[in-house]
Amino acid sequence: MPQETRTVAIVGCGVIGMGWATLFLSRGLKVILSDPAEGGKDALERYLDQARPFFEEHGNFEQVATNYEFVSDIVPRLPEAEFVQENGPESQEFKIGLMKTLDEHTRPGVVIASSSSGLPSSTFIQQCKRDPSRILVGHPFNPPHLIPLVEVVPHPGTSEHSISATMKFYQSLGKRPILLHDEVPGFVSNRLQAAINNEAYSLISRGIVSAEDLDLAITQGPGLRWAVTGPIATNALGGGGGPSGFAQRIERLGPSIRAWEDDILKHRFDWSDKSLSALQDSFKKGLGGTDWSKLVEERDSVLMQLLAAKSKTT
Repeated sequence: MPQETRTVAIVGCGVIGMGWATLFLSRGLKVILSDPAEGGKDALERYLDQARPFFEEHGNFEQVATNYEFVSDIVPRLPEAEFVQENGPESQEFKIGLMKTLDEHTRPGVVIASSSSGLPSSTFIQQCKRDPSRILVGHPFNPPHLIPLVEVVPHPGTSEHSISATMKFYQSLGKRPILLHDEVPGFVSNRLQAAINNEAYSLISRGIVSAEDLDLAITQGPGLRWAVTGPIATNALGGGGGPSGFAQRIERLGPSIRAWEDDILKHRFDWSDKSLSALQDSFKKGLGGTDWSKLVEERDSVLMQLLAAKSKTT
């Protein structure tokens, strides 16, 4: 990790904040956290204990998982931070006020990264007068300590130094940050997920496939390939590989794909009460009895194994 970064402030300690805390702690950083929710500290302790297998991959649990302070007021502690990760509610109004406070009390030059899922930082820096050039979005995927992706989204006034420092910091943690060259609502991966989810909701609500089988259609099919090659490289491989393979696939399947897209647009999920009710009914019938705690444990275990396997090929 960068030599100068030793203390990180986490503002907002919900599921995403706790995941960030797990990652930061596992990499030997001191973490100062705050969240106004009742029982926040107890929830964090449970989360860290659940992540024990992850911590054990990085050292002694008792040593690395306890180097944090959960405080009632983060403001007096902000001057200690060498990086700030904000995880407040996805509300523009709320973030405007919160960012104003963070900007006032964090030392100039220290990056303030928002975990915003879709709000570009240009929408909530209006009241930041001290140093808005160090503010940007650092959007992780849940759980942040396991999923390597983080989307770095600067606003037009973010400094090149802040962008570079953020990319290097996340890379030092084992993350795989991608840099967006322009702000767009929802960023990249959430827009891709939204497109897939809309078609998934449409297929389920129309009775074409059950919610359970829809998930299988991804986890036992394209999801396996995408975890290794991604959709663009997969396209190229489908045509034989390389630029010519990508071009051949577009040429060969382009007309059919356009026809599918026309049908997709015709049957877009419309978010009507009728469609939502059908979607919910299918979910309850197929997945309503799921043991969600067990599913989280299984997910995390498989992710750790998958990441370990991928690390041997990159």
